[in-house]
Amino acid sequence: MYRSIFITLITLLLSISINAQKGFTLESKTLGGNATLTEEFNGFGCEGENTSPQLSWSNAPEGTKSFAITMYDPDAPTGSGWWHWVVFDIPSDINHLLSDAGNIKKNLMPASAIQSITNYGVPGFGGPCPPENHGIHQYIITVHALKVEKLGLDENTNPAIVGYYIWNNTLAKASIVTYYER
Repeated sequence: MYRSIFITLITLLLSISINAQKGFTLESKTLGGNATLTEEFNGFGCEGENTSPQLSWSNAPEGTKSFAITMYDPDAPTGSGWWHWVVFDIPSDINHLLSDAGNIKKNLMPASAIQSITNYGVPGFGGPCPPENHGIHQYIITVHALKVEKLGLDENTNPAIVGYYIWNNTLAKASIVTYYER
């Protein structure tokens, strides 16, 4: 009898340990092995394709009702960084975005998702375009698991306000840091 209880306890502890190790994760098949962005913005002196990366995430925490995705450059010479992508109201049953989903014209984003304006002044994905010879910039792509279905904002809401609402409703987040130099 003690052996049966012992085996049950060990099995339970292993199960808890395995489940605890499954953290919320973000991955991308389109970012290089060294996590380098290759697609520049098209404008501001850059001539890239402006293609957002493919993203997939797993192990969202219990209670997740929607997701938000941001891409931020803390190295931009603005004093406040640069928001390249702000997406929210992604349904909780979605766990990936296709490459170029940040292109508003292609309608690759889930219907309820909202791509808000970036620091470029337009909604959708805005690729990297750091000043020439400014060194390597890091781009932090983050998926946030949110405790609300909708943030109650629209595509004209500025990135700082969206960020405020995202951070106040985040259950968990997962990030990939990528790099780009011009």
